[in-house]
Amino acid sequence: MAIIKSSDSGVKSADRGAPRGDRGDRGDRGGRDDRDGGFDKEGDGGRRGGGGGGFHRKKVCRFCSDQDFIMDYKDQRMMQSFVTEHGKIVPRRISGNCAKHQRHLTTDVKRARNLALVGFVSSGADYR
Repeated sequence: MAIIKSSDSGVKSADRGAPRGDRGDRGDRGGRDDRDGGFDKEGDGGRRGGGGGGFHRKKVCRFCSDQDFIMDYKDQRMMQSFVTEHGKIVPRRISGNCAKHQRHLTTDVKRARNLALVGFVSSGADYR
């Protein structure tokens, strides 16, 4: 078997060394010159809505701070406050619970779901 090399690689030699400055109808794609180095012009750190910095209060675990606030899976109203309208358990960063009580809360919500005190999903939701 003989290997035949073709001199025609599909690219004309006249176009090979041509500058690529002529983009024709492609328009500007926004190269490095268009970037602003990660800083926005408004100075709000890329957040939408503005409103300024302000002071954010640290969330404290309700179960640690108040000894009278006892976690009970049979307390339907309390369990419902830690479950979203879609039936998801509210995460720790939103509820402010400590890790220990969030684990206990998750277990209690699951127990309440099995006893049909708290729904697995929201009732009457209209999904399209």
